[in-house]
Amino acid sequence: MSLLRDHDLARAFDHACHTYDNLTSLNPGYRTDLLRSARRLRLPDDGAGLHLLDLGCGTGTSTRALLTAAPQARVTAVDASAGMLRRALSKPWPARVRFLHLTAEELATAGEGPFDAVFAAYLFRNVTDPDTVLETVRSVLRPGGRFAAHEYSLSGSRVHRALWTAVCQGLVIPAGTLTGDRALYRHLWRSVIAFDTAPEFAARLNRAGLTSVHVAPVAGWQTGIVHTFLARNGGSTTTGEGAQ
Repeated sequence: MSLLRDHDLARAFDHACHTYDNLTSLNPGYRTDLLRSARRLRLPDDGAGLHLLDLGCGTGTSTRALLTAAPQARVTAVDASAGMLRRALSKPWPARVRFLHLTAEELATAGEGPFDAVFAAYLFRNVTDPDTVLETVRSVLRPGGRFAAHEYSLSGSRVHRALWTAVCQGLVIPAGTLTGDRALYRHLWRSVIAFDTAPEFAARLNRAGLTSVHVAPVAGWQTGIVHTFLARNGGSTTTGEGAQ
C-alpha cells in the first residue's frame, strides 16, 4: 500500500492548506472531538504556569482546542508543512502561542521544551517511524508529564474498517479530488487502514516507555475509527478503554 511520506506528504499538505479547513468542517464532530481529546488531558488550573506542545498542529485547529482546554497555558505548536503553518499564523492568537516549522523528528534536537504536556492530533499514522517520534515525545516531556494523541486508529472491527472505506470512497476522496488534492485524501484513507489498531497503538505507547496508557473512543459516527490515547511520562503501567 503506497503512502505519502516525509517531504512528499509535507508538499501535499502545502498544496491542500487553502481548502483544508473547509473540508474538515464538513466532518460532523471534527472540532468537538479534538476539544474532547484536549480536555481529556485534564490539565489543572486552566493550564496556568504550564508549557504545552501541539505536535503536528496543521492549520491550528488542534492548537485552538488545546488553548480552549487550557486557556492560561503557554503553547508551542509545530508542523512540517509550511503551507499549513501559514494558514495557522493567519488566525488570531494570544502572545503566549507560537508556531515553529519543524518535523516531529527535528524537535528532539531543536532545543525546545521541556513541556508539561504533549498533544498530537492526526500525527502518528503520517510519520515514517512512530517509535522514533515517541522517543522524541519522551525526551521533551517532563517526568510525569501528560500525553494525548488524537488519532484515526481503527478498533479492529471489520464494521469500522468498512465504514471508514465507504466514507472515504464515497465522500472524502471525491471532495479532495475537486480541490486538486486527490493524492492527499487517498493517503488519508490508506494511512488509516495501514496504521495500528487502537489496541496495537496502546501497546506501542507502553513499549515506548509511556505509562498509565488509556484508550478512549470519540462519539458519533467516528466511534471505533478515532480514539484518544492518554499516557504519562512515568508512573504505573495500565491500559483500558472507555469514555472519560
